[in-house]
Amino acid sequence: MMFLEFPAGELLTRKSISVLAIGLISLMLTACVTTTTGGFRVDASDDQAAADYVQLALAYFDNNDMPGARRHINNALNISDRTSDAFMVLAMIFEREGDLELADENFRKAISLDRENSRARNNYAAMLFSHGRFQDSYEQLEVVADDTSYEGRALAFEGLGRSAIRLGRQEEARDAFLRALQLNSNLHISALELALLYFEQQDYVRALQYYRSYLTIVEFAQLPHTPRALLAGIEIEGHFQNEELVENFTRVLTTLYPSSPEHQVFKELNDAN
Repeated sequence: MMFLEFPAGELLTRKSISVLAIGLISLMLTACVTTTTGGFRVDASDDQAAADYVQLALAYFDNNDMPGARRHINNALNISDRTSDAFMVLAMIFEREGDLELADENFRKAISLDRENSRARNNYAAMLFSHGRFQDSYEQLEVVADDTSYEGRALAFEGLGRSAIRLGRQEEARDAFLRALQLNSNLHISALELALLYFEQQDYVRALQYYRSYLTIVEFAQLPHTPRALLAGIEIEGHFQNEELVENFTRVLTTLYPSSPEHQVFKELNDAN
């Protein structure tokens, strides 16, 4: 799992973008391996060639073609074994193939080669989080969140908040989610998690405020509700006796997610009342 996401409203699908990238980068590599100037043969930049192979590998990775991705990463590493992004992509390949120790080793290699490679740290943190290593994930994301030039900084703060919740650090989680929304007001997970945090603290007005923000974001982006979000809606809207919304959320939770832990919690709450 990665904390990065694609913006809503893209005209091209992710797969078509990857196919287009494969074609464009392949043409670049074919055309730019060497150039000639004044009758002399001039080698293209090794660094640029390695970077182009990394981008090509990422396009194959996005299309779930691991042999193709690995082939182009090997090309990049044959040019230079000091390319941080090449080891990052190799780590992603190992992770998807289930070789977690090798994935971990290559993520750490990528970071050791470039301590400022925030993308590698972010992807490493995502892997650590998905396998329950929340403290390790938190430590990587702290570094990423401090990188003011990183384009995924808002999502890094969101990931930081998610890791903090798993570590029982509610105040740190709240601060991280607030920063995430300050940087990008369209992060529905941050809005939902803030609603839940404020509800737990019995700050019901703020809980409702952030839950309504969550609803606005997901409705605009046409995103489905998760069981966690539906249960949150039942509890938060129920506190304010907004019965129509509670009935809608209950119907969706019961119909679509009858086996979810959240539905079990809902039944227990319902029985208690």
